[in-house]
Amino acid sequence: MLKFGFTTGSCAAAAAKAAALMVFKKRKIEYVSIYTPKGIEFEAYILNADIDERCASCAVRKYAGDDPDVTDGSLIYAEVTLTDKIGVNIDGGAGVGRVTKAGLWQKIGEAAINKVPMQMIKDEVESVFKIYGYGGGADVIISVPEGEEIAKSTFNPRLGIEGGISILGTSGIVEPMSERALIDAIGAEIKVKKANEGDILLLSPGNYGVDFINRTYGIDIDKALKCSNYIGAAFDMALEAGFKGALLIGHIGKLVKLAGGIMDTHSKNADCRMEIISANTALLSDDISLVREIMGCTTTDEAIVLLDRSGKLKPVMENIIQKVHFYLNNRVSGKMETAVIMFSNEFGILGKTDNALKFLNEIKENKE
Repeated sequence: MLKFGFTTGSCAAAAAKAAALMVFKKRKIEYVSIYTPKGIEFEAYILNADIDERCASCAVRKYAGDDPDVTDGSLIYAEVTLTDKIGVNIDGGAGVGRVTKAGLWQKIGEAAINKVPMQMIKDEVESVFKIYGYGGGADVIISVPEGEEIAKSTFNPRLGIEGGISILGTSGIVEPMSERALIDAIGAEIKVKKANEGDILLLSPGNYGVDFINRTYGIDIDKALKCSNYIGAAFDMALEAGFKGALLIGHIGKLVKLAGGIMDTHSKNADCRMEIISANTALLSDDISLVREIMGCTTTDEAIVLLDRSGKLKPVMENIIQKVHFYLNNRVSGKMETAVIMFSNEFGILGKTDNALKFLNEIKENKE
């Protein structure tokens, strides 16, 4: 069974509790225990403790369990300084990012500490105040010395979070190989784009074909929302965020699956590329040998070559793009306009919906 870990938010809350305790105890402690929002106890070992008259700081090492988390092993620091003002004021220090774009829970300029971790930190510090009958307040600074470097491997730069990582977590624990975490990150980026980039969302499964799209349409696909295999979920969240339309640009190897209504395109879920191309070929050709040849292909590029030689490439691709468009419109229940451009690096644009160029022009105007 895979082991779960604890979020940066849980680590920050545990470190803050330990620092608050040390301010009053006037001595170092070795561990502290908190309960995550999911009700699981987190016993954290305390590192690098430092105590002053009205201030203490310490660190908790992030443990991600069996999840491949880039923050695993990082030290999450909390510094607690007692003040005469009532209340707990929480901010980010070195290695904790700052929000530079609208669309996130935090305001522009604030530390990238999410709502649940913020409340966890506040609750843990106030619980210590209650133990010691303290009626004042405190300033709490959360920092991650390696945070700025780690952030380069996260979604933060795309979200407009600069200078470090985010302090995250809703349940307080990290579930191994969390697909939900990736989808949530995509959702956060969609909200940022809605707040900053107009009413048309540009999506792409990944960076494949970046140069081709840039040369063909003069648009940097690297700036698109990268939805990976979660195309259906991305359209769901675009609709929820209030976009009036979404343009999907991608290679046929990924997008052809949508013509079969497959909205999570990971090969572990479905790989019906040849079946879909073969079925659409059979609708437009009486050449059964061609259909059989396509079914024997291992890549979409091989199938395209066969279609091109037979003179059937254009009509088959038009049929497929219509079906992709149908299933995307069905996914959003007709409440948001969808558009698609499908390509291969060798053969160029294989198909596009009638509204695709209109969407491209709107996107370009918003970026100028």
